Order: sequence, then structure tokens, then C-alpha cells
Amino acid sequence: MDAFEALADPVRRALLAQLVSGPARVVDLAAHHPVSRPAISRHLLGLAAAGLVTADDVGRERHYRLRPAGLDPVAELVRELRAPAPPVPAANFDALDLEVRRTGREHGRTQHRQKGTA
Repeated sequence: MDAFEALADPVRRALLAQLVSGPARVVDLAAHHPVSRPAISRHLLGLAAAGLVTADDVGRERHYRLRPAGLDPVAELVRELRAPAPPVPAANFDALDLEVRRTGREHGRTQHRQKGTA
């Protein structure tokens, strides 16, 4: 699973939002969701596989924490999508001007012919 696939699920996004405030145990994370602890554990495994969280064993418990670097591909895509469009080359405007003039001349000829036949 990659970061994009992991972020596609609303439960996984909510788990990441919870982990922004610091490490948390599965039981603490599960308390905020209407799904079972095993389901939360599966979501966390997916987030770990995507490189978005890490788990530390503390005694008999696992503490999950956000791994911000895992969001780098998503941040890069957002940067690319927000980048301003490249400027239009001047040659494109020259070609557009030529086409407008040509079309105007053709339109004028067509109207002149139509007046002559009316």
C-alpha cells in the first residue's frame, strides 16, 4: 500500500489526524472510532506499510506515531498541482493572431458573397 491508497480511507485519515498530537496505543485510538480494535490494528498495519506510521513496543503494548516523511509523495503532488501554469509562449499568440485575421477575412468574404446573392 502506498501513501495515496492509505489516505483514501477515512478511518486511516482520522487515525493520522489523531497521531499528529503524539504517539498513541491501539486502545486509545480505537476509542474514537465505531470499529473494533482488530480493525483499527489492521488500519494501522496498512498505514505502517505505507510508511505513514511507525510502531514502538513498550512493554506489552504497541505505541503508534506519525511518520511525517511518509507524506512527502502527497506533499510533492500537491505542490505540483498548485504550481502556476507555465507562461504561454509568444509564438502561440502570433499563431492565434494569424488565425483570427484569416477567419475574419473569410467571414468578410462569405458575408460579401451572401449580400451579392440576396
